[in-house]
Amino acid sequence: MAIWAIADLHLSFGIKGKEMGVFGEQWERHHEKIAAHWTSMISPDDLVLIAGDTSWAKKLEEALPDLEWIDSLPGTKVLLRGNHDYWWSSLAKMEKVLPESLHLIQNNSFMWKNYEIGGARLWDSDFTFDGYIDYRESPDAHISPREINHEENAKIFKREIGRLELSLNSFRDTESTKIVMTHYPPIDADLNPSPVSELLEEYHISLCVFGHLHNVKPNALPFGVRNGVNYILTSCDYLDFIPIEVIPNLV
Repeated sequence: MAIWAIADLHLSFGIKGKEMGVFGEQWERHHEKIAAHWTSMISPDDLVLIAGDTSWAKKLEEALPDLEWIDSLPGTKVLLRGNHDYWWSSLAKMEKVLPESLHLIQNNSFMWKNYEIGGARLWDSDFTFDGYIDYRESPDAHISPREINHEENAKIFKREIGRLELSLNSFRDTESTKIVMTHYPPIDADLNPSPVSELLEEYHISLCVFGHLHNVKPNALPFGVRNGVNYILTSCDYLDFIPIEVIPNLV
């Protein structure tokens, strides 16, 4: 058994016109790359963490083909909401139709073996990763630049911190190894302290996986361990669409 992670799948089986190839040739038929690596590496006894931006769908019923595709792959999966997961609804509504192997993190946590998984989406922060990202124009993607509202971003970020703390407070087993998923990066590239890192240290989190960052230069970001917390970027294009084994050789 092992624990794996991959984020930003950006699936679109239930809707048209959102194929990821518009963002570059590396994204062409990216779901086939993910599936090939996933099925060759991950066993039914493994756990897979998916830290947001799972589907381009805007409605839950449109996201179901994407969720069913993930369900068809080996392992137990834990999903977190990303900034593009507009289909994400209330837990009660989603759990009525959720495929069996999928579990959701939203103000709660999930227990697997001797591991507890929690988390929150987070939001835009003051972190900058400009020196690590290869910015590329994608005119066919029809994405307009978004005006930054720092005051609104600060409000949302504060609310997300509260949601993260709700999730962390739901941990129950003092002997468990604790893992957190966020969608937005919880810390900057140089591992300087942040409100999130301080919270993770307070709750004795061992591992934090996250995504959101795209077009990152290969092996460019020096994320790593700070005060006992291991920070791992898992955006699928950064991983070359290969799930990363974050905790191996479980017994």
